[in-house]
Amino acid sequence: MGSVAYDSRMTRSEQILVVDVEGIDPSADGAGYATVDGRRLLIDYAIPGERVELRIEAHGGRTTLGDITRVVRPSPHRVTPGCPSFGPCGGCTWQHIASNEQRRLKEQLLQALLNQALGRAAPQVQPTLTGHEGDTTPWGFRNKAHFVLAAGSRAGGLVLGHYRRRSQAVIEVDACPVHAEQANRVAFAVRDALVRARVGGATPDGHRGVARHIVVRATETPRETLATLVVTRNEKSLRPAVRALVQSPGVPDGLHLNVNDRPGPYLFGTETRRLHGRDRVRETIAGVSFLISPTAFFQTNVRAAAAMVECVLEQAGEPDTVLDLYAGAGLFALPLATRGARVTAVEENREAVEDGEASRRFNRIAEAACRFVRARAEDFAGTGGRRAASTPDLVILDPPRVGCPPGVLNWICASLRPPRIIYVSCNPEALAADLRQASAAGYALQIVQPVDMFPHTAHIETVAVLRTVRTPEESAQVTRMVKEAPGVKQMANA
Repeated sequence: MGSVAYDSRMTRSEQILVVDVEGIDPSADGAGYATVDGRRLLIDYAIPGERVELRIEAHGGRTTLGDITRVVRPSPHRVTPGCPSFGPCGGCTWQHIASNEQRRLKEQLLQALLNQALGRAAPQVQPTLTGHEGDTTPWGFRNKAHFVLAAGSRAGGLVLGHYRRRSQAVIEVDACPVHAEQANRVAFAVRDALVRARVGGATPDGHRGVARHIVVRATETPRETLATLVVTRNEKSLRPAVRALVQSPGVPDGLHLNVNDRPGPYLFGTETRRLHGRDRVRETIAGVSFLISPTAFFQTNVRAAAAMVECVLEQAGEPDTVLDLYAGAGLFALPLATRGARVTAVEENREAVEDGEASRRFNRIAEAACRFVRARAEDFAGTGGRRAASTPDLVILDPPRVGCPPGVLNWICASLRPPRIIYVSCNPEALAADLRQASAAGYALQIVQPVDMFPHTAHIETVAVLRTVRTPEESAQVTRMVKEAPGVKQMANA
């Protein structure tokens, strides 16, 4: 437990404390924590080892969050943030930490979760892959830029920005240094055109106003841009803005309009219309050209994604047959097919499947080499997957943040039983729990490779490689080591 000093300025509703920051809580978007009266106190923008003065408020008898008022003893890894909006802006939470320490903290968090889940069966986490050179602080790495448009007091009644941390309020920004330069340039050009046309921003619930979001995809190779304006409704007031954009020298290669009138956190609606230029832009990774449409998912940080794909290809070896679940637009499936594997790529999202098939045709990859199946992984495991002629040499999993459904993982590990599984995860807590299940089913974790997909945040992308245990003795040893582990716990309750 860290030391705690109570300040004399305490009131019934507010306390000023001086605490030692004990660690990072992976469940709280990278916030630090200290232990106060046996309870975990979350502290935004704190670094382990620091001593900070903070203000906390008691709500219903529970203390949950503290705001730093002064850093009493700063960490040697504390640096000046590179963005003037850092702090209020909810996009980045770790710009105050040096880049090499960011990666070390992520590796440490990942290792702790694996140790909890697997005990002595957990291997040592590998040094993080970054997608950029050396220890330089990365900027301009986000190839997908997303800005919120909201009602405001400026001319035209519209502001462009990001959500405040832990809020749906919008903070206006004039720059975003983590976005690719060309993505910023297009986004601000769209904003300026909307302001001149006096198109108002929407309210957070989407019930009033028109403009909700700008999403820009800026590719690395070749240099292309695709902009999507998300609105509550398609109305005539948008036409002057669209005409101005199409006639401007900085026009994006493709301009699309998406209508989303649903309240809540949904970025896109179901209706997308091309206004100008390309239907898709092209991105090249591992020698494969990917065609990306406006609303389909594709990795945000292309340089880190390329490093991740090369890692998967290296760990895959030379499989004859591959099953790729949650395949998206074929980020792993298509490069594996160009290397001689026969891949079945299963993906639920229609736009992603259409992009994958378009990319397959563009790269002249035979359909027999990479077959896309539009289906939920749960449905495929329950029906079509069970009719598979043979067990694949390799299964690749890239599930959403909640992890792999237990039924799907059980089908893979207990029924399908491929000799190798590569699990790609964006949530280390879900990954650790799933790896424990896989270990109990007779798989040994060989390699854990983190990838720094989102610098300046606590988010971790991980490639985990599993193989079937080879002998009864090895199986018993792995089972024994995993049983000795405490299991995955929420860090806040640990």
